[in-house]
Amino acid sequence: MATPSLCQAAFAVFRQIEPIIVLEQLGSTLFDTALQMVVRDRTSNITDPGHSSEESQQTAITNFYMTYNLIIKLTPIIPALVLASLSDRGWRKAPIVVPLSGYLLSRLGLLLVVIFGLPLKLMFAAAVVFGLSGGFSAYWPGIMTLASLGSAAADRSKVMMRVELVYGLTGVVGSLVSGHLFLLYSSSLGNGTVLLSVSSLLNLLCLIFAVVLLKVKRGTSEDSEESYHLLSHAARYTRLVGCCAGINVVNVALLFAAAFLYDFAVGGAVEVLGSFVLKSPLSWTAAQVGYGNAAGCGIFVTSFLGVIAFRKCVGDETMILIGMLSFAVGIYVMSFVTTTSLFYVARLLNLFALIPMPTIRALVSQQVPASRCGIALTCLEMTLKVAGIVYIPAFTKIYQNSLTWFPGLVFLISSVITVISMIPISIIGCRSAQRQEYVRIQGD
Repeated sequence: MATPSLCQAAFAVFRQIEPIIVLEQLGSTLFDTALQMVVRDRTSNITDPGHSSEESQQTAITNFYMTYNLIIKLTPIIPALVLASLSDRGWRKAPIVVPLSGYLLSRLGLLLVVIFGLPLKLMFAAAVVFGLSGGFSAYWPGIMTLASLGSAAADRSKVMMRVELVYGLTGVVGSLVSGHLFLLYSSSLGNGTVLLSVSSLLNLLCLIFAVVLLKVKRGTSEDSEESYHLLSHAARYTRLVGCCAGINVVNVALLFAAAFLYDFAVGGAVEVLGSFVLKSPLSWTAAQVGYGNAAGCGIFVTSFLGVIAFRKCVGDETMILIGMLSFAVGIYVMSFVTTTSLFYVARLLNLFALIPMPTIRALVSQQVPASRCGIALTCLEMTLKVAGIVYIPAFTKIYQNSLTWFPGLVFLISSVITVISMIPISIIGCRSAQRQEYVRIQGD
């Protein structure tokens, strides 16, 4: 009798969103390390007149990633909006299943590049295929939509951070093993074949799980018909008396502005961080790249624990400010990193850096009915895409031009922009405090 019950429990687990997140993130972390090392190897012999071999390689690496990431940012915009619209019409699995197909094809693309020695530029075509499937712009809002619809409005920030926790823990595991898997190879096929084969297999399993097993949860009628006031503590537990069922346009605009600026700062720094660790004085190996990526994924865990601790004593806007300050300090230290140990010190200071974005997403989702949740989160994601279109070439060119005299300049600029992004959140905090005081006076 115990065996059928155990099978039923396992089947129930496989129908949840978490196995999809685990399989996709494992595949993605393996792919990210593989791509980074393949790009390094393919650009190792490039030389430009008047520049050292390392400067030439850094320019080639950053130029590749600039083009590759711009394609990934631009091509998903329309497909992601279409998939979000389908989601809000009842096809909740569409923004998950379709992008996962693109994930699989892009992984197979890099595998073919490695096996057959094809030009690295073919990865630009793989990026186009990935983008036309909706990419991360459709996949992650789809995941967040299912997570939010399966929870009460008051608990959405916690639920979304739990999703981020699963994502982060999986990333730590995948990153730790990715560098070692990269070194396993067939004498006839070369480095990365085992790593990319495992990555492709994981993405195939993920796609099968999403199509066959994933269960779509429905939001409650209460969440579908009514929205909650933004940011105040009262909004977490009770509806505001006399508040019309509309969107607080000013607060939502401020949230979008803060998200744009913060993503601009974080994305710009991360854009060059992968190239930064490959040059001297760090000159990381494949295993060290995996460890560094694991440190980045570990921030998901510490940010989740931070949400659990902070939400008991501070408001959402304060939690966002704590996360932004954490990133600003850590990335400032990164500006002066010259050793691997100091790199990890800077990463340690970033321990709450992932709190802002899921908290902002949760707050935005509270302002719309369940029937419009998908399109709202996707619009926010599109705002972040616009930020990416700007910061990718900007930070790349700044890094290339400051490579010889201050390669950490981009991190210093990122720290300054992060501080600026705290201003809209501070304004929201003041507005929320004034509204709470008004409600209190009216109650008296």
